[in-house]
Amino acid sequence: MRWVESGDVRLALFEEGDPDRPTIVLLHGYPDTHRVWDEVAALLRDRFHVVRYDVRGAGRSSAPRDRRAYDFDHLIADLGAVLDAVGKPRVHLVGHDWGSLQGWEAVAREGIRDRVASFTSLGGPGLRQMRHFLRHGRRRDVAAQRMRSWYIGAFLLPALPELAWGSVMPRIVTRTLLGEGVTPRPGHPAPTLAEDGRNGLWLYRRNMAATLGGPGLDPRVPDVPVQVIEATRDRFVTPALPTSFGRWVSGLWHRRLAAGHWAHRSRPDAVAGMIAEFAGHAEGARAGTALRRARVGGVR
Repeated sequence: MRWVESGDVRLALFEEGDPDRPTIVLLHGYPDTHRVWDEVAALLRDRFHVVRYDVRGAGRSSAPRDRRAYDFDHLIADLGAVLDAVGKPRVHLVGHDWGSLQGWEAVAREGIRDRVASFTSLGGPGLRQMRHFLRHGRRRDVAAQRMRSWYIGAFLLPALPELAWGSVMPRIVTRTLLGEGVTPRPGHPAPTLAEDGRNGLWLYRRNMAATLGGPGLDPRVPDVPVQVIEATRDRFVTPALPTSFGRWVSGLWHRRLAAGHWAHRSRPDAVAGMIAEFAGHAEGARAGTALRRARVGGVR
């Protein structure tokens, strides 16, 4: 573990495996820390250089003094600082939940996407792509997704979500994990869960309205191979949403996995295998091998 400075925050960075091998960066979601990836990292570190970090306001990383500094500009700057510290020209980026939202934004931005050899998304849409889906998707599909995203409106309320994180929310997270067949273990949920939950509310408050309700940003991802792992039992994402991503991505792999939202905890072997396979194909493409295009894979 080492520290990386990014503006006024210190990011806790963790590395495993041979630095001379291709690098995979695992981005965690909300309200998790890098420890949610423990099982997957253990399965990848013999073949890859595995990098994880706690995002600002989570785990061992510090929180910004200004709570407004949870917007995508700051989050992508943090990712850039991590990539600078790792020192690789290109990495394979993998994100879950809010880590996935950050990954989608990263591959949409010039100056950062040329440092991404491939991107794997698990359990989190790109907000640029979601904006288009909410405005132009089929009415019943949009209604179904809005029902699954009800909690976002609750997180945007003042004060009440903070109170919930000091009382009932940690128990709700634990019950949700158990409902997916995921047993809590040391490191997940993190001992900092309540504080991480309160800090991470600002991810929603600073990015949701600005992206979903603001002027349309280009949703296309023309230059980065993207893999979407759709957890078919994810209670927060409808099947129609990841299916809509194909129009924005060249070289999309859309794969389905019989698992809930925390698929990387309940099915780490399958998730690690998909990540490794996709990264391997992307490495082959860079060496001159054509990256095959596969829109839909079977349920595993």
